[in-house]
Amino acid sequence: MSKEAKGYIDHSETFDDFLEADGLLEETEAIALKQVIADQLRAAMEKEGLTKTAMAQRMQSSRQQLDRLLDPNNPSVTLLTLRRAAAAVGRNLRIELV
Repeated sequence: MSKEAKGYIDHSETFDDFLEADGLLEETEAIALKQVIADQLRAAMEKEGLTKTAMAQRMQSSRQQLDRLLDPNNPSVTLLTLRRAAAAVGRNLRIELV
């Protein structure tokens, strides 16, 4: 019987290794990044005392587009939308390749 069949757990494998093996790492990282951005925007909106409607107006956008931006499961966000959202709360958008 193999180690895997006996329920052996390889403790040297990371969660990222597991996700990558299942082909889920890229999607999981994208969702996590989108959640971080959404959380930062919500916090900035709260600090500014902005409702979603007021935020959308500042972005010169619709409330529906803001809802998509704040939804971590919706990947369809453009850089222009992110820049508008950042500017609406007095922030700058910084994107870098590492």
